[in-house]
Amino acid sequence: MPNTYFQFKQFRVEQENCAMKVCTDSCVFGAAVVVAGAERILDIGTGTGLLALMVAQRSEAKIEAVEINAAAQQQAAANFGQSPWADRLQLHPVSLQEFAARNQAQYDVILSNPPFFLDSLKSGDAAKNTAKHTGELLFEDILAFAQRHLTPDGKLYLLLPPAEALHFAQLATHYQLYLSNTLEVYTRVEGKCIRHIQTYTFRPAAAPAFQKLYIREKDATTYTQDFANLLRDYYLIF
Repeated sequence: MPNTYFQFKQFRVEQENCAMKVCTDSCVFGAAVVVAGAERILDIGTGTGLLALMVAQRSEAKIEAVEINAAAQQQAAANFGQSPWADRLQLHPVSLQEFAARNQAQYDVILSNPPFFLDSLKSGDAAKNTAKHTGELLFEDILAFAQRHLTPDGKLYLLLPPAEALHFAQLATHYQLYLSNTLEVYTRVEGKCIRHIQTYTFRPAAAPAFQKLYIREKDATTYTQDFANLLRDYYLIF
């Protein structure tokens, strides 16, 4: 029987009651976002609390998280409370729309691994549908919130599949947010690009930067050195 938790070097993520479990691309995202110097960070759709915990490990910021699913709310709250950074982590058990209606804070960093399947068929699992399919949380909701609540020099980070990332970049310009950097995440060397980690700011970039990260070597077994370096402070195996 597989573990109901994922153990990192400095914290544990209990995930038994969450539809979406800890996965490699989310871990890459949590390790890749730049949070140095940030004083206030918001994680939209926190799920287990993974991303909030990962950025808490390497920052001194106050970190808030929004989550609509009741089971995930309980799991994230427990994971926050059992972490070394419980005093800096705050969960808002509401939808982003509800949170936006009463929030007055500004954030240096906003990050989200949002529901992303725009047109694909839904499964029979309601919780997983909420986590993976746009509906409860729309791209426009994230952008509207970021437009109002990012600091002038703040950054919005998104983790999305390539097609949805392109769609998000097109929408973002209508909210005066512009793509400045994309990290393309590949399953392996010469493998498939599975995710884009995008960075948005209020300043248009003449030419957005593009980088690539390969999770495994061509043999599809050995982790690449770049991946190991990125996750070294988190994964027990490195």
